[in-house]
Amino acid sequence: MVGSKAAVRFAGAILLAAVLTACGNKGADRNQNLEGFTPEQIFTRGEYELSQNRSEDAAWYFGEVERLYPYSDWAKRALIMQAFSYHADENYEESRASAQRYIDFYPADEDAAYAQYLLALSYYDQIDEVGRDQGLTFQALQSLRTVIEVYPDSEYATSSVLKFDLAFDHLAGKEMEIGRYYLRQDHYTAAINRFRVVVEDFQTTSHTAEALYRLIEAYLSLGLVDEAQSAGAILGYNYQSSEWYDAGYKLLTSRGLDLKSRGNNWLSQIYRQTVKGEWL
Repeated sequence: MVGSKAAVRFAGAILLAAVLTACGNKGADRNQNLEGFTPEQIFTRGEYELSQNRSEDAAWYFGEVERLYPYSDWAKRALIMQAFSYHADENYEESRASAQRYIDFYPADEDAAYAQYLLALSYYDQIDEVGRDQGLTFQALQSLRTVIEVYPDSEYATSSVLKFDLAFDHLAGKEMEIGRYYLRQDHYTAAINRFRVVVEDFQTTSHTAEALYRLIEAYLSLGLVDEAQSAGAILGYNYQSSEWYDAGYKLLTSRGLDLKSRGNNWLSQIYRQTVKGEWL
């Protein structure tokens, strides 16, 4: 019996060496018949392809583990590795599909949090440019929120919070970009609408101070002094150390105006609520 087991282990080692070395310098041979190999051997070949920076080939091998041994523990491991490999290959759609399958099949597994995190990254890693489709940003926010709320104790929760804040800031940046464009075109009402969104919905982002300054510019251009001064009052209360406060102060005082809330406009209401605590 001992000799028989040793022979099996030796044969397995020979097969493993073969699968690792076959086409080792060429990547995956998609016509290769892997039915004679164990799931561990195919999985190991996938890991080898990853080590050679052949992520697409690695994903194929991990997919073969799932196809040939669909109910094995190796298939579960291969599925999460396939999602990782596709992401490394920047094939975000396939990465997302694999990660979602993992979440659907193994929702209580310890790697479900990582699968959800990979799914979120498949959106997040495509929003690095302000001009890209904002739908990706909304999808990233939703997926990152899921990690934070469903897996709060996971090692991915903290990173998800940071990325959520950055994605949120990105949306505000898009509003600012459009608002500045309208302002340059003298489309003041359209610009104001964009800057208002930042002040009301993205007040925790890094863009709020500039949005208030741009509101001063736009409202002064329209001759709406009360609104401009109210924006200046909020800017002075919350962002007095910023460059935008300095610019707003100079712009208003150069016209003989001060930074005080005036009238009963939406900005004066924000000032009363946030600065004076008057909610009624």
